[in-house]
Amino acid sequence: MADLSHQDALTVARIVRVNHAGEFGAIRIYSAQILVAKRFWPDCVPSLSEMLGHERNHCAAFHAAMPPRHSRPCRVMQFWSWGGWLLGFVTALLGPQGIWACTAAVEAAVHRHLDDQLFFLIDRDRELHGIILAIREEELAHLHHAEEQLKSPGPLLNLLRTTISIATDCLIWLSTWGDSSRMTHALKSAKQA
Repeated sequence: MADLSHQDALTVARIVRVNHAGEFGAIRIYSAQILVAKRFWPDCVPSLSEMLGHERNHCAAFHAAMPPRHSRPCRVMQFWSWGGWLLGFVTALLGPQGIWACTAAVEAAVHRHLDDQLFFLIDRDRELHGIILAIREEELAHLHHAEEQLKSPGPLLNLLRTTISIATDCLIWLSTWGDSSRMTHALKSAKQA
């Protein structure tokens, strides 16, 4: 890690915290979806199980990255836990299209934030940058798989995706104390320059 300003060190700690919480939330989403899918949509279970395995590995990587960055788990992990489980359960009850709409919405929002984080971290924390870069590939694969499974989504599925995406963005913003907005703005400014 480079010598960081106090503000940059706080942002790095928040990145690790929100990513850990998000991965934990994803574990809960996939766990609830698998619970329902085993009974009603067994064809979805192998893909969901593979994604769940990835999310568990991601969560462990971010948890291990916390101590050197003076970070700690999110104070509202129960919210991520119960919120993720409820989201997974409800979307699985909607059927395979609900499952894949949820996955696509969450992964699209996560992918945008990971890109912002990668831009911020490139010169500030190369090790964390490498962890996120590796994880981003699997998250992107989850997004592509989910989008391939969606068969001509109608207005209700589009509304579901939009709602889940906005909720995910809001949780990330709240968990980073607004740092996610600053990272997004910095990346947009750099692309325009």
